[in-house]
This record gives sequence, structure tokens and C-alpha cells, in this order.
Amino acid sequence: MFATYRPILSLLRGTAFLLAASGLHGLLLPLRGQVEGFSTAALGLMGTAWAGGFVTGCFFAPRLVRRAGHVRAFGAFAASGAIIALLTGLIIDEYVWILLRAFTGFTMAGAFMVIESWLNEKATNENRGTVFGLYMMVTYASIMGGQMIVAGGDVRSASLFMITGILFCLSLIPTAVSTQSHPKPLQDVKLDVKGLYANSPVSAVACLLIGIANGAWGTLGAVYGARIGISTAEIALMMSLVVIAGAAMQLPAGRLSDTTDRRFVLAGAAFGAALVAALIFLFAPRSGVFVIVMTAAYGAFAYTLYSIAVAHANDHARAEDFVKVSGGLLLLYGFGTMIGPLLAAALMGSVRPEGLFLATALAHLSLAGYTLLRIRARAPVPIENRDAFKTQPADRAVTPEATRLDPRRKVETSS
Repeated sequence: MFATYRPILSLLRGTAFLLAASGLHGLLLPLRGQVEGFSTAALGLMGTAWAGGFVTGCFFAPRLVRRAGHVRAFGAFAASGAIIALLTGLIIDEYVWILLRAFTGFTMAGAFMVIESWLNEKATNENRGTVFGLYMMVTYASIMGGQMIVAGGDVRSASLFMITGILFCLSLIPTAVSTQSHPKPLQDVKLDVKGLYANSPVSAVACLLIGIANGAWGTLGAVYGARIGISTAEIALMMSLVVIAGAAMQLPAGRLSDTTDRRFVLAGAAFGAALVAALIFLFAPRSGVFVIVMTAAYGAFAYTLYSIAVAHANDHARAEDFVKVSGGLLLLYGFGTMIGPLLAAALMGSVRPEGLFLATALAHLSLAGYTLLRIRARAPVPIENRDAFKTQPADRAVTPEATRLDPRRKVETSS
């Protein structure tokens, strides 16, 4: 049995290094930018640039992979990530960093698409659920591990940038020495917004709004922590626990959505996230422990939303459209993450650091309100006709290629 999963475990080791590098670099830049006095607008633009590069990479990276092959393309992407990480440590300039973040987003999309297609090639209908689960575990653990490295270093020095470069280089080794056959060529990514909206208006709008909220938090959460005066270690823990709390709550929220109209659960979780965000905005806590507890509660609501929205869309989709619908929703989410940092940066600059939570609250309240309106316009899918809920990997770490790993995809090949 172990021999069956050995090739997958080798790929997952490379994924772990890549995600640790991404998590470390993504947290390090806003913290160092805050120390250097970068404007809130510039820090927000870094998040928008990364998301824009990532979405662009999802569209264009498959062409590069087909031209160079999986191993050489992945090597180029990972090496580019290391070069960019080191350049950000050498050139401390907000405009240069914004440009480099766009290139980072592009290279990360390409690297993830190679790994996800490779994992999918090794997965079968019998072990797809195990492969998907292992990928999720590595995703969450590696991102958190990379972020926690910041707690043990000095954001004012160049050492953390060097460690990021080392991690990117380490991600090269498992694929470079692999003797496994190369996966099939990547397929071009297509986005049919009209079709996505026709399939499920709630899910299409939800993924865009969830992207706005999560993009705002993922980009500027560390800046919020620095500006209210909590320590670097507390900021790293805060950013990690938000994602971990959301991952832990996905399963109970999903199981609840399996027994009732998923839209009620979606609206309830969105309202819960908005309520916690509003409380943080109104009371402006400054105690590190209290801030961590409150933001973890926020993450428990906010980071369950995407999985429920995708599950609702797939309830309405045909089995053969699963990959197209899930991948399209992920791209809509990506477009939302381009908008969120700009909105949050504007509110943080004009109000106070807690303006970040005002931005997320507006997005989540809009989601809850629209979902409740749609409940009156369309009947729910009968419970017996739904797919069982499945959790989704962490955001900002997956591409549309990952939807081919989802265990529900076996319906397509077995029907």
C-alpha cells in the first residue's frame, strides 16, 4: 500500500516546501512593508497584484507547460519564485514589490498547476479521496508552518528572505529527481460567467464576494496586527489560526448543509462572519490574546463559505460539468481577491486599522442578503439528489487544475 502512494508522497514533499515558502513570503512582505513605512494603498496593491498574477497564470501557464514539459516548467516556476523572493529582500521599494508580487502570483499558479495535474495523474477513483485529503493536509500545515517561521525571525533583516528562497529551491528537488512518467498536457482554462450564473446565481455571486473578503484579510491582516501593536509572533499565530479555524469548521458546517437548504447555512455563516467583524470594528480590541480569539472566530465563519458555495453550485450542475463549474467558481473567487485588498486599504487609510473588518463585513452582509433573496426565488435541490459535501483546499493555494483531484469527479468517469 505504501508503494502505491510513494510517488504521491514525493510530490507532496515538493508541495510542502512550495507552500511553506509562499506562506512565509506572503506574511513577511506586509510586515516588512509596514516597518519601512509603505502606504496602506501600496500594501493593498501588493495583494491585488498577486491575485492578478495568479489568475493570469491560471490562463496562460498551461501553454508554457505544454511547450517546456512538466519538470522543466516547474523548475522554471520554482526558481523564479526563489529569485523574486531574494529580489524583494535586496530592493526595498513599494513599487518594485507591487510589480514583483504580480510575477510571484503568476509563477505560483504555474507551479501549483503542474503539481496538481501530476497528483491527479496518479490518482484513481479508488484512492482519489485519500490523495485529495493528503493534499489538503499538506496545504494547511505548510502554509501555517511557513507563517510561523516569521515568529522566530526578524522582519527587519534579510534572513527571512533568504529562507524563503531556500524553501523555493527545496521544492525543486522531489520533481527533479522523480522517475515517474509525466502527466498529460494541461488543458486551457476557460471562464463562462454567464453559464456559472445561470447554473447557480448564489454561488457565482458568493464566490466573488468571498474572494473580496478573504483577499482583504489575507493581504492586510498582518498589517492590521502590526498597526494595533501586537507582537510579530502573535500576528503569525493570528494569521495561521484564522485559516485553521476555518478548515476545522468546514466539515460540521458542510454536514449541516447536507441536511437542509445549503443557502440557509451559507447565509448564516456569512452573517456570523459579518457580526464578528463588526464587533472587532466597533470595540477595537488591543489585547493580543483577545484579538487572536476574535479573529479565529471570524475565520471559523468566513473560511467555511467557499466550500458551501461550491457544494451548492455542484448540486445544480450536471456530473460532466463538475470540473468546469468548480474551476470557474475558483476563478471568480480569484477576481474577488483582486478587489478586496483595494477596498480594505482605502477603509484602513480613511478610518483606522479596523477598517479592514468593515470591508469584510460589507462583503459578508451583501452575501447574506443576496442569498436570502434568492431563497425565495428558487426551490432547493432535494436532499436525495445532492452530492455529499466535500471540504475544499485553502484559498490562494489552488488552481482550477485542483478540481480534477476532487473525489466527486469520479462521477464523471463512472457514469
